Amino acid sequence: MDLLHNLSFGFGVAFSLQNLAYCIVGVTVGTLIGVLPGIGPLATIAMLLPITYNVAPVGALIMLAGIYYGAQYGGSTTAILVNLPGETSSVVTCIDGYQMARQGRAGPALAIAAIGSFFAGTVGTLLIALFGPPLAEFALKFGAPEYFSLMLMGLVAAAVLAEGDMIRSLAMVGMGLLLGIVGTDVNTGMPRFSFGITELTDGIGFVVVAVGVFAVGEIINNLGETTDRQVFTSAIKSLMPTREDIKASIGPILRGTGLGAFFGILPGTGPAVASLSSYMVEKKLAADPSRFGRGAIEGVAGPESANNADAQCKFIPMLTLGLPASGVMALMLGALTIQGIQPGPEVMTLRPELFWGLVASMWIGNLMLVVLNLPLVGVWVRILKVPYRLLFPAIMTFSAIGIYSVSNSAVDVYLAALFAGVGFVWIKLGFNPAPMLLGFVLGPMLEENLRRAMLMSGGDPSVFVRHPISLFFIVATALILLAMVVPALRRRREQVASS
Repeated sequence: MDLLHNLSFGFGVAFSLQNLAYCIVGVTVGTLIGVLPGIGPLATIAMLLPITYNVAPVGALIMLAGIYYGAQYGGSTTAILVNLPGETSSVVTCIDGYQMARQGRAGPALAIAAIGSFFAGTVGTLLIALFGPPLAEFALKFGAPEYFSLMLMGLVAAAVLAEGDMIRSLAMVGMGLLLGIVGTDVNTGMPRFSFGITELTDGIGFVVVAVGVFAVGEIINNLGETTDRQVFTSAIKSLMPTREDIKASIGPILRGTGLGAFFGILPGTGPAVASLSSYMVEKKLAADPSRFGRGAIEGVAGPESANNADAQCKFIPMLTLGLPASGVMALMLGALTIQGIQPGPEVMTLRPELFWGLVASMWIGNLMLVVLNLPLVGVWVRILKVPYRLLFPAIMTFSAIGIYSVSNSAVDVYLAALFAGVGFVWIKLGFNPAPMLLGFVLGPMLEENLRRAMLMSGGDPSVFVRHPISLFFIVATALILLAMVVPALRRRREQVASS
């Protein structure tokens, strides 16, 4: 009964005229940036963060969330019609989705992608409603040692499970931690790493780093890539899948939803991991695996369900524990901090309208996305033909205006330009910037809880292993590292022996 009461309360919040408008804006922008290759939800949310200063917390989070899961929907449209993934999670959809389009079956492919995404999004939202409250209640038992160990595990897991080399990802986490402590030490009042620059004594702004690295940096990187966008089919004859299509898609949609929900709560894993895992499972279970890559509808249904379930379930650790499981969730956490809300289990009790309003808005948003994506396919196809050279100047201009409007500081704009250059170098050298953002967001909280725990114990570090929950997280962190380091050392030893 509590769940029904809370959901009823949440829908009352979400159905307000203002929050409905933010939901519509979020899912529409999300679909648009999912359709346009090279502009992901990370960059878009980073650019829109300054706007959230003047928006109510519930509306801001509803809009940003809509952009995130809306992008998963939009990415499938580009993958199927152009063979160009609008999102990294839609790379797998290109394999069979585009082949279906070439066979004149773009309509059924788009319809099954939308149905699978809607089902997965609905289930993911239900999981947040079911498991969010008990997880938050459990987290209320956490003290400083438990929070430190949890954040340490989250950062290590994010680095280990992130795309690319593990050592580089760990280095990026370290870089984020260093950037996060720039400013004034709250305990001693002494400036740290400010280099005599007055503006840095308050620390580096979250918006400055996010927009510089993930918006402008990504745009600079995209300008160096030449992609030929040729829309294979602009006229979709029928969106109705056949009975055989629906029958073949039921199993992949269910399995993809389960896989996406599992990967969604793991730190560091993005929707791309969930969609690829779903594709591999469906190919393994298929009676005729040779169909995959030639237009198998299971290759669209499973991955599209997986990436949407993953996107929804990423909110579980962020909302209940204050632990971002991905770069986008770190931006969401930053948006809450900007609003003066301390992320964690107390959000559910102190700000129930925020949690339950967001949960209810996800159901509404998923329904809006089905309505948006299928009838407006022709509109998205025409948007795909807009040259990127016309898009990036406008994006960079709005980014600069947004950064300046936060604190009316020209130094912030210069810092963002600096981070844009650094971000571009990181991308070219193969360093994934997402772990850096996680380190930057969690760094101050990690330091605060470390200091608090050490003060409680009188400087005795054994406090982290004397508390059972903290010990569990410390052991889990060590096991995660061992699971990745041992196979790498074994491979290196085998290479040395063979040479």
